[in-house]
Amino acid sequence: MKKLFLLFAFTLCCSFSCSPAANVTYDRRSLIIDGQRKLLISASIHYPRSVPGMWPGLVQTAKEGGVDVIESYVFWNGHEPSPGNYYFGGRYDLVKFVKIVQQAGMYMILRIGPFVAAEWYFGGVPVWLHYVPGTVFRTDNEPFKYHMQKFMTFIVNLMKQEKLFASQGGPIILAQVENEYGDIERVYGEGGKPYAMWAARMAVSQNIGVPWIMCQQYDAPDPVINTCNSFYCDQFTPNSPNKPKIWTENWPGWFKTFGARDPHRPPEDVAFSVARFFQKGGSVQNYYMYHGGTNFGRTSGGPFITTSYDYDAPIDEYGLPRLPKWGHLKDLHKAIKSCEHALLNSEPINLSLGPSQEADVYADTSGACAAFLANTDDKNDMTVVFRNVSYNLPAWSVSILPDCKNVIFNTAKVTSQTSIVEMVPEDLQPSVTLQNKGLKDLEWEVFVEQPGIWGDADFIKNGFVDHINTTRFSTDYLWYTTSIVVGENEEFLKKGSHPVLLIESKGHALHAFVNQEFQGSASGNGSKSSFKFKNPITLKAGKNEIALLSLTVGLQNAGPFYEWVGAGLTSVKIKGFNNGTIDLSTYSWTYKIGLQGEHLGIYKPEGLNAVKWLLSSDPPKDQPLTWYKAVLDAPTGDEPVGLDMIHMGKGLAWLNGEEIGRYWPRKSSTKEHCVQECDYRGKFRPDKCLTGCGEPTQRWYHVPRSWFKPSGNILVIFEEKGGNPTKITFARRKTSGLCSVVAEDHPMIHKESVAGTENNRTTTPTFSLKCPKDKHISIVKFASFGNPTGKCGSYTKGDCHDPSSTSVVEKLCLAKNECAIQLSEANFNKGLCPGITKQLAVEAVCS
Repeated sequence: MKKLFLLFAFTLCCSFSCSPAANVTYDRRSLIIDGQRKLLISASIHYPRSVPGMWPGLVQTAKEGGVDVIESYVFWNGHEPSPGNYYFGGRYDLVKFVKIVQQAGMYMILRIGPFVAAEWYFGGVPVWLHYVPGTVFRTDNEPFKYHMQKFMTFIVNLMKQEKLFASQGGPIILAQVENEYGDIERVYGEGGKPYAMWAARMAVSQNIGVPWIMCQQYDAPDPVINTCNSFYCDQFTPNSPNKPKIWTENWPGWFKTFGARDPHRPPEDVAFSVARFFQKGGSVQNYYMYHGGTNFGRTSGGPFITTSYDYDAPIDEYGLPRLPKWGHLKDLHKAIKSCEHALLNSEPINLSLGPSQEADVYADTSGACAAFLANTDDKNDMTVVFRNVSYNLPAWSVSILPDCKNVIFNTAKVTSQTSIVEMVPEDLQPSVTLQNKGLKDLEWEVFVEQPGIWGDADFIKNGFVDHINTTRFSTDYLWYTTSIVVGENEEFLKKGSHPVLLIESKGHALHAFVNQEFQGSASGNGSKSSFKFKNPITLKAGKNEIALLSLTVGLQNAGPFYEWVGAGLTSVKIKGFNNGTIDLSTYSWTYKIGLQGEHLGIYKPEGLNAVKWLLSSDPPKDQPLTWYKAVLDAPTGDEPVGLDMIHMGKGLAWLNGEEIGRYWPRKSSTKEHCVQECDYRGKFRPDKCLTGCGEPTQRWYHVPRSWFKPSGNILVIFEEKGGNPTKITFARRKTSGLCSVVAEDHPMIHKESVAGTENNRTTTPTFSLKCPKDKHISIVKFASFGNPTGKCGSYTKGDCHDPSSTSVVEKLCLAKNECAIQLSEANFNKGLCPGITKQLAVEAVCS
């Protein structure tokens, strides 16, 4: 019986990935898990910014990229939508997510916060908490502290109940309280420091058995570890000599805002920042984000943060590795890990190799030795001598020598393949049941909202109310309506001229209607300042109705006292009357919260029949306040899917009741500066490597495959200002091709100059290509060993070219999912063009 019980317990343990309890401690050098020092690479993946069907693949792709730890915030306003009512379903199934990390054999950093910032609406704090009397966020305020502690305790107890802390055998090795408070603590005056100290004490009192961290908290009290968030953290020093050096947010890209350009951070610079951090004694580094994902529904903050939270991350919004960034960092992680023992068990010796060149050497008593050679000059390559050996260091780069002799990686030399990713359009197809009835073209059903008040007014008030305080974010929309009586003797009536409507609003956008007719739109730029609307309008003699639809595009998510930032109209005037300008700001205004279609839930399966839809094979175009509905098939294939909204105006989209999110193909200015190619050298900033001038900030909107049924999918669109739904298409995100370049002076090759003689280490560089799963290399579009020029998609042969290049690559790669090619004499004519460093460049098609 005892044997049977033990067998049962073992089987149960395997099923739920049971692990023995781990003792997680730390000292000045690193985290120590069960007595073993750990050098850890972490990746931020936010569970609500993807879907459960994607989680295992995302975690596995991170693991394959050399990542040890998955990090995520806990999103309070997603988990407690109303006081005391908790939700952990769907995208918010936190326990499921943590267990997927555990099953992958990885660790977890849980940033409970519960304030997150994160370009997430209201910084992750529930909107309802702002309306609890006497509440001020993130200061020594009793109502806020009460609710914060209550939620944190709830999350801690949930993790304990599921045995998910490392001290219980789970994957969670660190937890975070608060977030980036040190930068604004002083703004809160006398309430700042007491609040921060209370938060730390409250967290430690939870007795989770693993250390707590506070990022950007310069006065974090023992035993809480303060950590760094920045593009570079190599110079960061913890506030105690007993704490390890941890980097909680390394930003490998940046977020996007509607109407702005597209930011990118080069992989060379990301790798440089990571190598420098470990060179200077770092032990835990986390990418924020490693997979950014999607701000589904109305979860984006900012305001004006796009629905896409791609972040130029190593795994893109759709779940595909972003190459070469993902591959370059994978190679970096492998190189750093090869130095782990020496790094964590010895003190560094710093050597100057030049004015902007240095070495940090780690050598322990066992004979292990690792070195990092850095060139921080942002313009000039340099040759340095280290231990009587000559090394070439490209500008703004770090070379890693796990044996203090041989370079296995240089941050500026990208040898990972590049992927060619396309959004392949696919027309929306009517559901197969409709096709069986003879319907070939997609039919749309239409419901048009009337401008202004629908149903009964919510209230009437002289003057303006604050938009957010009125809606409490139950909707993006608030109607402000009033009327004005125009006398028959007004000159503009006699001359046929037009008075001008002048509006000012604190945010974030608005649409104007006069006598039910759309007059135009205006929007801000995401800042706290007001924006203006100015447009000629047509008025008639007698009563005229002015209906203004005010919009929010995400709520503030950070900054001191951010919860008090308002939105909505501040001034409405009409210029051009006989007596001058009429100010309507103090008139009696009638208010209505939200849209009729929202109120009736016509985007949900259970609310689809709440209104009378009009069926049309030629739906109205460029019509404001219009709901469109279509029943359609899932896109073909299994690639990730986006919804192409380039021909629409602005609004919201749903599939089968799931919130795709806000769409707004708003273009950036053509007057701003964009780059063709980014120079990775020198310190990065968000405006350094921008592209997309004059283009929509976001054209495609991620629709997870798990949301589709094979047929009978219901797509619902609410268009605010006018678009053409017949031009909406799906787009399958497809890796159609690969490129790779590798040179003879790959980092594994260097020349040693010892006592005046030269000795070449002859490790042969290897070139590799790999298609996505179930795809094979079908065509070799380009191959040249010699001195080819250009970049992926536009390579050209140089004056040095081995004519057998294509045939060699085809022989080794065609019809294979992946292949490896050595730059050896057996494959290529290495005697070709003596005196130049040759390279192999290949572009191939995957199908």
